Amino acid sequence: MVEVASIDNVVKDIGEIYARLFDHRPFVQGEINFFLKEFEEKRNDREIEQLFEILENVTEIRETQLDKAQRQGDTRLCNLTGNLEVALQMCSKIVEREEETSDRVRRTADILEREERKEWEAFLKDIQDKNNLVDQAFVEKENELRNYYRELEEKMHISSHQAE
Repeated sequence: MVEVASIDNVVKDIGEIYARLFDHRPFVQGEINFFLKEFEEKRNDREIEQLFEILENVTEIRETQLDKAQRQGDTRLCNLTGNLEVALQMCSKIVEREEETSDRVRRTADILEREERKEWEAFLKDIQDKNNLVDQAFVEKENELRNYYRELEEKMHISSHQAE
């Protein structure tokens, strides 16, 4: 019998431990009661009154202001749509002008580049022509000097042959 009583005590103790660890009903019940007391006594239905005021305002707005807002929206949205279309047309004209300007700039740059290339080629041709002239003048002068020294050599040979 002792064993049965001790097992009963163990089961009873385990039940108490389980209730203390995992049964939160007493704590939660106390918190709920505190919240209700706090909400009902201290706030005195302020939230409910505010909700009714909001409901009245919404009802009034729905009944009186909704049609007015819809009419204004219809007229103003039409105006806004027209203004947006005009703005889009202006934007596309600006884009077209910008494209035309960039095309003109590109063509002008191409023309300037071609002119600069022509000028550079003309400059190189002029330098080459002058270089050729200098080379020709050098060759002519070289030939003149060779002839001059050949003639001097011939005269010196003649003179040296006569002196012998």
